Amino acid sequence: MTMWRKGLVAVAVATLVVACGGSDDNGEPLDLTILHINDHHSTLDSKAKTLKLSAGGAAAQDVTVDAGGFARVAAAIAELAAVSPNVLKLHAGDAQTGTLYFNRAGADGEADAAMMNTVCFDAFTLGNHEFDKGDSGLKAFIDRLHAGSCQTPVLSANVQFGANSALSPSRAPGLVRPSTVVERGGQKIGIVGLTIAGKTKASSSPDADTTFEDEAVAAQREIDRLRSQGINKIIVMSHIGYQYDQEVIARLSGVDVVVGGDSHTLLGPDALRTTGVGTPGGAYPTRLADKDGKNVCLVQAWEYAQVVGELKVRFDAKGEVTACNGTPHVLIGNDYRIGTSLAAPAATDAQRSAIAASVAATGFLRVTTPQAAAVAVLQPFKDKVAVFNQTQVAVAPQELCSRRVPGGPGSADYGRSSAACTAEGSVSVRGGDIQQLVAQAYLEVANARYGGADITLQSGGGVRVPLQGTVTAAQAIAVLPFGNMLFRLDVTGQEVKSMLEDGLEAVYGAGGSTGPYPYTGGMRFDVDARAAFGARVSGIEVRDNATGNWVALDLARTYKLFVLSFNATGGDGYKTLAAVPAARRLDIGVLDADVFFSYIEGLPKDGATGLPTLGRLPHTLYSTKSFVGLN
Repeated sequence: MTMWRKGLVAVAVATLVVACGGSDDNGEPLDLTILHINDHHSTLDSKAKTLKLSAGGAAAQDVTVDAGGFARVAAAIAELAAVSPNVLKLHAGDAQTGTLYFNRAGADGEADAAMMNTVCFDAFTLGNHEFDKGDSGLKAFIDRLHAGSCQTPVLSANVQFGANSALSPSRAPGLVRPSTVVERGGQKIGIVGLTIAGKTKASSSPDADTTFEDEAVAAQREIDRLRSQGINKIIVMSHIGYQYDQEVIARLSGVDVVVGGDSHTLLGPDALRTTGVGTPGGAYPTRLADKDGKNVCLVQAWEYAQVVGELKVRFDAKGEVTACNGTPHVLIGNDYRIGTSLAAPAATDAQRSAIAASVAATGFLRVTTPQAAAVAVLQPFKDKVAVFNQTQVAVAPQELCSRRVPGGPGSADYGRSSAACTAEGSVSVRGGDIQQLVAQAYLEVANARYGGADITLQSGGGVRVPLQGTVTAAQAIAVLPFGNMLFRLDVTGQEVKSMLEDGLEAVYGAGGSTGPYPYTGGMRFDVDARAAFGARVSGIEVRDNATGNWVALDLARTYKLFVLSFNATGGDGYKTLAAVPAARRLDIGVLDADVFFSYIEGLPKDGATGLPTLGRLPHTLYSTKSFVGLN
């Protein structure tokens, strides 16, 4: 804090110098407002959110609201921009991939580009998911982003597009730039873009000859170039993650503000947690120092079009930061429902008054009406998603039985399967067909598109319905309705075994339930539910992707695990996965249902209907080889 107090003295001194006729660089202090988002991941619709608020009683209670959505983002940015001078509107990457709006509502990324143009950002930096459809797909997205009058500059200082890339400077000069320069208050501000290097190359789909330079090296080169032009206010818009941002800032000279993304980090007061918004990973803003001890302000705005960050920065006459503060505005509606869903009873007038006061008292909950113009832009894309939901996507000639856990008559979850499946007996031996198929889908799509996986995990309760007959897109989504993203974790064989034991303990330990039962792709094992925790699983084998051979799990080897974000962060009792450090986990950022669709699209076609055929897997691929139940 001493550094920041010294900065406040410095701005006062600089102001006196200017008043007396002295000057340097731009000669005057500048107050700048930065409005920013990141990682909206094709999340264009609003969603229900349950908060803990006072409704007039002695204790906070569940209040559900409609929250977020890109039309609210557009409204909030417009409203906040209208009341502040010298505003910048920034998007720190990963606009694409994550919902059906990305690839089922027109051309890939078309809906995202259209909605981004309702804001008209001053700059957009490339995230790793902008490369999910290769360099050609990225160029098509940028062309759509530039189809209107906005012409938002697209930035990345550390990408080098290959000679054969559609974005090679020889083919698309200036389409992606290292930086851009804007003027506010008569002063120039440099904005530098950064893209996470290793993750993009390993887990997205840039062209083979497109490479990514070390983030700090590229940033410093561009900062130096801008400063050589007399620009002394530098913002780095970095899609590299909150923790890595802090490491890079310490290596840089001349950076003033970092507007980040990639790690989906919620920043702000602890009241975000107690109000039920989410758990903050740090302060908003996070105040740091660069290599030379100069002040740097770091911000990020969470994920999925839920937060608009508002950062107020004061620069002195030398272009150095002397103060920064701000608010992570959590965007909500005001149709308050008392309970945990939007179908819950509406708040009474007295409750509404108390809730409104509680919302205002947080300082971060912002009641925002979706912008009408943005709602109108979204509507045709929403209509296309609705049509897609009714589209026939597959045929399942034989019922894909649903069953969370194996086991015979009288066992837990025994009645979940249809009478036909129960009579067949296969679910009692191996568990659900549809659960196993989902785990296999993750494995095959991960190896085709997302950098590869050795094994996958899907907990039995996360797969909700069986399939049979003609399958619509809506029915396929109903299989995986929770909207989880996929993570890739690098885990040891010992952690894999502990993961399985965690799942079985969450089923068969005290107070257990059926949902956590582990279904895995590329791995199989024997289960004895009667054994003690730590001894329920045995005979673990992993299938070699190249040969198809099954080999014993190597406790010392590291495996690539594809797993839902829910389980990767400890959901369903998977404590071992929650403990895997950040250095060994990647948020792949692709929606579980979309991976399932990708798997379906690659299946052989049915001769009569022309639709992909969804069939049961060979028994050898089922994760539960043998099962001994409690009864």
